[in-house]
Amino acid sequence: MANHTRGWWISEDGSDSLSASFRENIEPAELGVGTVTIDVDYSALNYKDALALGGSRGVVRTTPLIPGIDAAGIIRESSDPRFTVGEKVVLTGWGYGESRHGGLAETLVADSQHLMKIPGALSSYQAACFGTAGFTAALAISALEKSGVVATGGLPIAVTGAAGAVGSWSVALLARRGYRVSAITGRPHEAEYLRSLGAHDVLSRHEMMDLGKRPLGSETFGGVIDVAGGELLAALLSMLASNGVAVACGLAGGSSLPTTVLPFILRGISLIGINSVTKDTEVRERAWSDLAELASGLPLETMATTIELGSALSYAPTVLEGATRGRVVVDVRA
Repeated sequence: MANHTRGWWISEDGSDSLSASFRENIEPAELGVGTVTIDVDYSALNYKDALALGGSRGVVRTTPLIPGIDAAGIIRESSDPRFTVGEKVVLTGWGYGESRHGGLAETLVADSQHLMKIPGALSSYQAACFGTAGFTAALAISALEKSGVVATGGLPIAVTGAAGAVGSWSVALLARRGYRVSAITGRPHEAEYLRSLGAHDVLSRHEMMDLGKRPLGSETFGGVIDVAGGELLAALLSMLASNGVAVACGLAGGSSLPTTVLPFILRGISLIGINSVTKDTEVRERAWSDLAELASGLPLETMATTIELGSALSYAPTVLEGATRGRVVVDVRA
């Protein structure tokens, strides 16, 4: 059993449904093919992972499947000279945990072009705390800055879903870069947490939706990082200042966008989408370098909840209900 792997396994249950089971005996031959084998130390329980464990065919594209769109750990074997045994690496996106085996198991076989060396003094745990959420937040902030949104002298940046994973990282990273941040949440009891991350204002999601019912509202925000979509994003578009920028990187509130062209035409605002799944190496290296520089002093103890690998299935409903704060990191070795 020494070469066997512990992990979550999603398979057909014989009735056209999917079921998740925890296996202690996944064999090497079942892990697929790739150029690098990783001893996974930490993964995460993202919204997609919770859906996968619940049997969602919208996420699970093939079976059998080890879920987990994130992984951080140590290289055990490599046929690529750019990656050597013992190096720390992190993996996000690229279809892992959806169309090929992912990080919710002790061993991951990957293609080297999808890996990032964990930069600087970041640990595997810190890299997992960032993961897909931190990477997405970094890309969103970069998009704002490339579009000319500045930290000084302007209106605040609104962040929706602020107490969630991408939202928490967006609030914390924006604040550390000198931006004034308005955290928007449907969970008012998280106000103290959001202020501890650097939010200047904590605003009610419902209040924002009420204020944004007109095609054009008052110019309230210089930029938006949105993980909600739907009516909330539409409301915030109407409250963007002239030449403001909204960055869309989620659809927790729905995939529709019930808005008008008026803010785009009369105020010249922009709406930019973020795809964090497939990014070239240069973009990923720059984003992870930025994350490493900003990591020191971040309150990871309040931004991340750590669970054991075997608890992922029972914890998944909490993630789907939107009741988690920040990141849910999975200690794969526990």
